[in-house]
Amino acid sequence: MQERCPDCRPRFTAILPNYKRVFSGWSRTWHGGTATIKPFRGEKVHGAIYEVTEACMKQLDKHEVGYIRMNVTVFDEDNQPHQAVTYIKSGQLEEALPSREYAAVIKQGYRDWGIG
Repeated sequence: MQERCPDCRPRFTAILPNYKRVFSGWSRTWHGGTATIKPFRGEKVHGAIYEVTEACMKQLDKHEVGYIRMNVTVFDEDNQPHQAVTYIKSGQLEEALPSREYAAVIKQGYRDWGIG
């Protein structure tokens, strides 16, 4: 996130209820499926919240080709709701395994945020 949006500010970890993270499609860059979320009752996605500028959002929109921006309500560790934005795949929705390298990047992000 810091590479794509240097002015962003890390804020807190959060949970998105009734969704699950999946890997789908095929990335030429990563040689495997890439992450997205899909509605799934009873599941939850753990993630991190950043404060970003509108200029940063435009930069992210350019980078996230094949994804669309979606407004969601997430909950912090005190179960307080917050409005957030995420990106979901707009195509290539068939599930596919991620490459080891891509999975390692995702896992490192979780470790960096202390998400277990």
